[in-house]
Amino acid sequence: MLGTNLGIPNLNLTSIKQSSIDTLTKIQSHGVLLVLQEPELTILQVSSNTIMAFGISPERLLGQPLADILDVFQADQFRSELTDQNFDRHNSTKVWVQKSKDNYSIFDAIFHRSPDGCLILELEPTQKDENIPFLSFYHLAKASIDRLTSTANLADFGRIAIAQIRKMTGFDRVMLYKFDDDGHGEVIAEDKKVAMESYLGLHFPATDIPLPARQMFLANRIRVIPDVREEAMEIVPAQHPLTNRPTDLSLSILRSADPCHTEYLQNMGVGASLTISLIKDGQLWGLIACHHQTAKLVPYELRKACEFLGEVIFSQISLAEEIADYSYRSKLAHLRAIEVDLMSRSANFIDGLMGPSPNLLDLFDAWGAAICFGGQWTTVGQTPPAAALDNLVQWLSKNVTDDVFTTDSLPLLDASAERFKNVASGLLAISLSPHSYVLCFRPEVIQTVNWGGDPHPADQVAATDVNVRLCPRTSFELWKEQVQWHSLPWKAVEIAAAIELRKSIVNIVLRQAEKLALVAIDLERSNAELKTFAYVASHDLQEPLHQVASYVQLLEARYGEKLDRDAKDFIGFAVEGVNLMQTLIDDVLLYSKVDLLGIKWEPIEVETALNRALSHLHGLISETGAIVTTDPLPTIVADCTQLSQLFQNLIGNAIKFRKPNTVPQIHISATRQENDWLFSVRADGIGIDPQFFDRIFIIFQRLHTRDEYPGSGMGLTICKKIVECHGGKIWVTSELDQGATFSFTIPVKSMNK
Repeated sequence: MLGTNLGIPNLNLTSIKQSSIDTLTKIQSHGVLLVLQEPELTILQVSSNTIMAFGISPERLLGQPLADILDVFQADQFRSELTDQNFDRHNSTKVWVQKSKDNYSIFDAIFHRSPDGCLILELEPTQKDENIPFLSFYHLAKASIDRLTSTANLADFGRIAIAQIRKMTGFDRVMLYKFDDDGHGEVIAEDKKVAMESYLGLHFPATDIPLPARQMFLANRIRVIPDVREEAMEIVPAQHPLTNRPTDLSLSILRSADPCHTEYLQNMGVGASLTISLIKDGQLWGLIACHHQTAKLVPYELRKACEFLGEVIFSQISLAEEIADYSYRSKLAHLRAIEVDLMSRSANFIDGLMGPSPNLLDLFDAWGAAICFGGQWTTVGQTPPAAALDNLVQWLSKNVTDDVFTTDSLPLLDASAERFKNVASGLLAISLSPHSYVLCFRPEVIQTVNWGGDPHPADQVAATDVNVRLCPRTSFELWKEQVQWHSLPWKAVEIAAAIELRKSIVNIVLRQAEKLALVAIDLERSNAELKTFAYVASHDLQEPLHQVASYVQLLEARYGEKLDRDAKDFIGFAVEGVNLMQTLIDDVLLYSKVDLLGIKWEPIEVETALNRALSHLHGLISETGAIVTTDPLPTIVADCTQLSQLFQNLIGNAIKFRKPNTVPQIHISATRQENDWLFSVRADGIGIDPQFFDRIFIIFQRLHTRDEYPGSGMGLTICKKIVECHGGKIWVTSELDQGATFSFTIPVKSMNK
């Protein structure tokens, strides 16, 4: 709609736009409408143009039986036909009305029952040349169908179809108009007079055919307006005498058009119109719109022939669409079956979906795909950067509740997506859990859309003393719009495939989870047995080691004077080996005790745990003169004993691997991150070659000999296990001769643990 708002106070523009079609209570003047009471067929309401049609005023007809207009024989015939609730079987019937002694008028009588239960009779004047012999129509329809079935191209199909409709009706222009998902329509086929401006390929905004009009087209498969400039006729009386409200004329073939619509047609240069609804699965797929530059009355029988031919034509169009859909659906089903097989045979479903072709890109005709699962991203093709993917998942979790979500214009929904529109203007998102998604992306496709007039004008209303109404737009000249931030749309079959894929992923993940649960049970049992073994073995091994050390030392004490230097060295090696063995046993026992179930969660001051560690290291610190400094340390929820052991191992290592002839300098700091506390233990020691960063956390792995640096090689392994049992991570940054910084995180937990 064009124009500007008139600034009328308290104007409810939405209610004006969405006024229901059952509020239109006038009829077109070329016919007569009667509301009848059964079974006598008494006239309760009548259109105000009966003087012109019958030579009788409306007031004289009210309360009279229908037989006063028709003869008794015709009225009795109607009564017998009305016992059959299928009025279409008898519509239309020819009736004769005597206006004067020798003056008869012939009408087509059409019955229908209104949505509010009223029996309505509509009479249209019969034209002398309107009869269509059955064989003539049969041959015309058969020729049309034969031509239609000879082509598989939808554009050619539409062109042939509307050419046949125009040949039958004689309209100046006939168009095949298809609705898009957002409600706007496009003229996909046209047949017209040569001199007329072409609308082929033009788009028309959804406001040109608003929701109430579409409801009318669903209710009335064929709609005729013989003269858009005619004056509408009132119904007398205005309200039904038994219901005290206007009779619902939404199913009436004579019902007058909305003034806004007739004005719209006049602005297009249309004098008469015929519209055939094309309905698929209960939805309005499109229209066959016939326009004439002057007034044109299309007889009832010809309209019904057009309606039938329209249904035949559309059945062929639907069949062509369904064949194309079936072919694509079969292709997707085949690809999905391959993907499900790959997922089932892979270690995890992600490998099956993101491996070599065929993969997600082939299944959904996407340019890029990403899977967020377990907090980790796996990508293939062209995708937004990792940070943008994280933000996208947050946006989806807050704004989308459907299992499968699609949009071909993501930047219009999420402004931050404009930065990667060339990669992800289109999004298909499959939700696996609140924070786990399968995402497919399509890039922006900039295209030029040809509109029949500017599709973005302001609404214009006109005010009178009686009411306020919308005014239609007046210009239909070619208006080009460059559409940005849109990708190719996702098809319904692709969305259906995504729904099925989600079911398959969920089933596979559940099966894998069951297997992992069984493995976890076995591991838990094995770990329990290993811990029991480690505990028992450590205690059982300690006693013989004590005996070995004691007897070797006793041997040295009793026979020391008789032993030569080599023998004494051998005794020293034996004692040293026993001490090392005891250290290893103690460390293995300590390692076995560190597990998640053994953690005693409690609020602790980190400084307290650190002081306990320093107390255990007092001798080593005093011996080396090590200087340990700290920043202010927080209070966290953790296991105090394990945290003390963690600091003891890290500080002990920092002192052990000090530079020769230097006093070790060690600093401990803590920084609050979003969900974690980050702790760092920095020392100025000998440093670590970066190539060994991963190796140092592996059990019994050493970078130096025991002669250089004593120890079991398990200290950092124990540190890693303590941190991971607390839900954190540990790592090192270092260079040779540049010192080392060991960092670890502890998640922020509730103090109510």
